[in-house]
Amino acid sequence: MVIAVKVSGLTKRFGDKIAVNRVSFNVGFGEIYGLLGPNGAGKSTLISMIVGVIEPDEGTIEVLGGEIRDSDVRSKINYCPQNPALYDDLTGLENLIFYSSLYGITGRRALERARELIKKVGLEEYANKPVKIYSGGMRKRLNLAAALMNEPSLLILDEPTTGMDPQIRREVWRLLSEIKGSDRAILISTHYMDEAEALSDRVGIMDSGKIIAEGKIEDLKRNYAPKSVISIEFFNPNEQHRAREELGRYLEPKDIVAINGSIRVYSEDPDILLPQISLNLFKAGVKIASLRVVKPTLEDVFLRLTGRRIMEVEG
Repeated sequence: MVIAVKVSGLTKRFGDKIAVNRVSFNVGFGEIYGLLGPNGAGKSTLISMIVGVIEPDEGTIEVLGGEIRDSDVRSKINYCPQNPALYDDLTGLENLIFYSSLYGITGRRALERARELIKKVGLEEYANKPVKIYSGGMRKRLNLAAALMNEPSLLILDEPTTGMDPQIRREVWRLLSEIKGSDRAILISTHYMDEAEALSDRVGIMDSGKIIAEGKIEDLKRNYAPKSVISIEFFNPNEQHRAREELGRYLEPKDIVAINGSIRVYSEDPDILLPQISLNLFKAGVKIASLRVVKPTLEDVFLRLTGRRIMEVEG
């Protein structure tokens, strides 16, 4: 794998707080590398150091074989921050043409590229309307289009789909998967488990400023998640509390996870446990809407590694 980004021992402190704690990882050409973790895990600080917005206290960063401050390196990357940097009084098309000029793309070529990207991010209807009328999700999509204007070798995205509705998020995922290639590397930070699973070739799971696990998603699941998960859903979400109490009579608390009115039970031998759960909950008068064995997710990996869910960390 040819390395596009190499981070070694990166550390950043803000007073007594260590926001990023000796983080090391590589991003290769031809892959999407996902930094997955809750808000406050240190992802944005880490990315801000990689793109040169803030200086690290310790460690080194190599980008495209050089330093981020080299003009030749900067011309080959683009960064899409959490908060879109757009001009409200310009139209979507005008914003893209402005950003293209910063990379020496002008005239007809700039207009054609802007129209192509406006179409790809689904904003054709709003191309000639001022950005000040755009919704938050539309601004995110336009910001992504702006980041693609110079066809960067390295694309860095910080929480790119926050605020988008599910359908648009999936369209953005499709676009990112399409533009991935052997001549491009993509680094994305996200706190969405489904986003990391849908996009990433490899994932670095961040918590409290550290990367606590890294690898291909299936490897992470095999190494850290339970063999299988028993998912229990209820007709009445309030039944969750009674079911959890009943399950706690014969299961370890760490193997019973309540999520959004449902329960996930971690098991190495679901064939034996499934009928036992069904019978015991029936005897306890708990009405089950669904009881099935499902594959573990990155959410289960994070919970096994930290003892809590990402949404609990976020509050």
